[in-house]
Amino acid sequence: MDYLDIVHYDWVKVGISANYSPWQVSLYESVTLTMRHFQTALIALGANLPFADGTPLQTLQRVVKIFPSVNLAVPSVSRFFATPCFPAGAGPDYVNAAALLQVEKNMSADDLLASLHQLEATFGRQRKQRWGMRTLDLDLLALGEVILPDAAIQTQWRDLDPALQTTQTPGELILPHPRMQDRAFVLLPLADVAPDWRHPLLNKTVLQMLAALPAADLAEMHAL
Repeated sequence: MDYLDIVHYDWVKVGISANYSPWQVSLYESVTLTMRHFQTALIALGANLPFADGTPLQTLQRVVKIFPSVNLAVPSVSRFFATPCFPAGAGPDYVNAAALLQVEKNMSADDLLASLHQLEATFGRQRKQRWGMRTLDLDLLALGEVILPDAAIQTQWRDLDPALQTTQTPGELILPHPRMQDRAFVLLPLADVAPDWRHPLLNKTVLQMLAALPAADLAEMHAL
């Protein structure tokens, strides 16, 4: 069956075949078409400073609505969570969430990151201090099973001594995000939207990584 076009119904891409109307295309065919043309990205969202007339929670709610302005579809968004500031004492507490995005197959990880930075700038983000306070933080956690720049360097940054994590910053994009497996404020929201996503190097799902975290880290968070 040859697909002739793609029609947008809200966030869903529905294939039109030569022999069937859009409403007659099977779910299997729609999912297959989506997989051919799109890839999945996992994003962590956070904010702990107000922007304009909005609270951090309102900022996250607003940015989700404008993801499509940079060609990012949002099939799924997690609950919003109140989270103690990390590192402790670095500023007001955070609101955190996670989103599963569909992006074009030909979009590179660097292009996707640039789009996220564009959105951050729209909401007043200024990059002055590592792990500093921010009006909006959009972290690219994973792009499918892509490993960047390679397995050895990703592992090197993932295993970085905690004492060095506040001062050392990679000069290139690292995927999967080297700290995602360590952070309750990443994994708890991520479990809402991609519980079965499997880390390509650790070979653990989001739920398995979440279960490995200290119970005290999870107890500090609550859904809003």
